[in-house]
Amino acid sequence: MSDSNKPLNFIEKIIEDDLSSGKITQIKTRFPPEPNGYLHIGHAKSICLNFGLAQKYAGTCNLRFDDTNPEKEEMEYVDSIKEDVRWLGFQWEGDVHYTSDYFDQLYQWALYLIKEGKAYVCDLNAEEMREYRGNLKEPGKNSPYRDRSIEENLTLFEKMRAGEFADGACSLRVKIDMAHPNMQMRDPVIYRIKHTPHHQTGDKWCIYPSYDYAHGQGDAIEGITHSICTLEFVEHRPLYEWFIENLPVPSKPHQYEFSRLNVNYSVTSKRKLKQLVDEGVVSGWDDPRMPTISGMRRRGYTPKSIRDFVDSTGVTKVDGVVDVSQLEFAVREDLNENAPRAMCVLDPLKVTVTNYPEDKLEEMTAPNHPQREDMGNRSLPFTQTLFIDKADFQETGNKKYKRLVLGKRVRLRNAYIIEADEAIKNDAGEIIEVKARIIENTVGKNPEDGIKAKGVIHWVSATNNVDCDVNLYDRLFTDIAPDAGGKDFMESVNPESLQKISGCKAEVNLATPRSDIPYQFEREGYFFLDSAIDLDAGDKLVFNRTIGLRDTWAK
Repeated sequence: MSDSNKPLNFIEKIIEDDLSSGKITQIKTRFPPEPNGYLHIGHAKSICLNFGLAQKYAGTCNLRFDDTNPEKEEMEYVDSIKEDVRWLGFQWEGDVHYTSDYFDQLYQWALYLIKEGKAYVCDLNAEEMREYRGNLKEPGKNSPYRDRSIEENLTLFEKMRAGEFADGACSLRVKIDMAHPNMQMRDPVIYRIKHTPHHQTGDKWCIYPSYDYAHGQGDAIEGITHSICTLEFVEHRPLYEWFIENLPVPSKPHQYEFSRLNVNYSVTSKRKLKQLVDEGVVSGWDDPRMPTISGMRRRGYTPKSIRDFVDSTGVTKVDGVVDVSQLEFAVREDLNENAPRAMCVLDPLKVTVTNYPEDKLEEMTAPNHPQREDMGNRSLPFTQTLFIDKADFQETGNKKYKRLVLGKRVRLRNAYIIEADEAIKNDAGEIIEVKARIIENTVGKNPEDGIKAKGVIHWVSATNNVDCDVNLYDRLFTDIAPDAGGKDFMESVNPESLQKISGCKAEVNLATPRSDIPYQFEREGYFFLDSAIDLDAGDKLVFNRTIGLRDTWAK
């Protein structure tokens, strides 16, 4: 949204009209997550939109937790959401807000509705309420408790508040229209009984407001000008407006809806993500295979790449599914430009340079980024024994094989050209060592005899390196739409979504790796230090593959 040449989306047009007409003098948005799970890529779009609009139009954006359901909410989720928002590059206005901050006011407004004859205590249970509600083809019918007197409703609601009824024994509903074509308007429940402690208010309350009742009033209390929701709340807007019109609220916000962000090869239902965690399919909410913001952070996705991806999807009123390769493209674009380079051999094969002194150590100079002089250089120790990847050597090759072959030459990245002379095998016939020779005077230049190297491979010193493990991550699901059409998404979990590799050998510069951005392991992909390890406690280095150098899923 920082590109001034980019066409305005429909919400930006509304805001600009509201500002130019004088309807408002400053915009105020809010991001209102429910703290019942970790945020996912869909929430990232809402974060970027709400905070981004506030930034673009010199307004403010609140962070308000919709904490009206204490049975499913935890402080762990509150803390993770705050971290996600900050990590994406945004800061909320003032203190964090909670819907529970307004419980006293919401209760007083519920009494106001009762006194106005617009709310009543209903004794129907959940099943009976569904029966009375009707359906899309048939109108509902009035509750037998709808015509209770104001005095009786006040008395019963006070008893609900005092904890004199069991969970589910009754509820407070607003009196709208049981024949309304919009099901949301058929006398919705605004208070239900839950004898459950709350993470913010403790045991103070045993009745809790519904989302539809609390949300708009929270907006009004905070002076929100543009309440931006996803499309599934379109049908809730008439109810949002009904409360605003029928309560003495201090301001009158308006709700706008945009299409949510759906990405293929993934699920974004919190319930389903929690199932993956609870059943041990993944290691936690921040597993790098998860579409959660914390999972993407641990995998090495950058805030900029996610913001760029979200921006590329646009803001519309048409639901659709975005190809995950669009997200991966944004990640590669950012990392290709900004990730420092390093070398790491994932499957080591020893190479002994027979014409290089055993006690010699030569420092090779390599750029930290081939196109970024500002990122400087690094030193790589070159010794008689080296490690290359096993896949980079064959006894005999073909025209397409551009790596090391017996009797052929290859360049070691940022170092000498070598020529392979002999392959040493164990009793099982497996190659365990390669004997090779350096071609003198070939650091940074071609050999004097005119016989050029066939390709370039990466390497590390066999005596000066760092041990590490590597996690190779792939897409969590093999199905492009894992939960579409009532499918069991668990059946399409990719059994090869994680490959753990131990015994890798990295260049010595990775002994104290950066933890803020991935490295490009040359010829291997982008890798990020796993935030789950504690180097100060002596944990072994572990790198997570953020993404490959190219899209291997492309057809």
